[in-house]
Amino acid sequence: MFLKVIAFILPWPLRRMALKSWFGYTLHPTARIGLSWVYPRMLVMEEGARIGHFNVAIHLDEMQLGVKSSIARGNWITGFPSNTKSKHFGHQAARRSVFKLGDNAAITKNHHFDCTNLIDIGRFSTVAGYQSQFLTHSIDMIESRQHSAPIIIGEYTFVGTNVVMLGGAGLPARSVLGAKSLLNKAYTEEWMLYGGVPAKPIQQIPADAKYFTRANGFVY
Repeated sequence: MFLKVIAFILPWPLRRMALKSWFGYTLHPTARIGLSWVYPRMLVMEEGARIGHFNVAIHLDEMQLGVKSSIARGNWITGFPSNTKSKHFGHQAARRSVFKLGDNAAITKNHHFDCTNLIDIGRFSTVAGYQSQFLTHSIDMIESRQHSAPIIIGEYTFVGTNVVMLGGAGLPARSVLGAKSLLNKAYTEEWMLYGGVPAKPIQQIPADAKYFTRANGFVY
């Protein structure tokens, strides 16, 4: 904990050196972390990756940020790391607490990511708005135990504000999850708007919609 506190208060050039030397993190020279408490077991930040201010990322086996990916402000990214003495998730020997953000993908503000199991957000995707929850674990009522399952968000997707995604949910590539929706299963049909509680396919997205073929992640 002492080294974490010391690294946290250092100016970024010195902090970057400390994070690499003391914690073994892999940080591209152009990657940057703001005033955020980011301490997974393993951290990889590729070229141009950014983490803004007031984010927390803890209790993770691994955190990966792709080229020019970004996490804005006030997000909580946590999990339940593997290889502990806890009896929780003992029936899931292969489970790992991992957060992956693909190239040119973006997360805005004040979202909660429960990475008890894998959360994988594809390249050029946007987690938009505020206060969405991504919850990979819950109580299995049949077996009366904690259970987890991954959440997979495909490339070139758009996740609207204030949604909930549960363990086992999957949003296909080139699709949209509408605001305030609950996604509790894995869909496969691309070029689709999903929405509602629970979320269902609503309508096709035009194949010429430029968001889904753009070459630059940031949308002006």
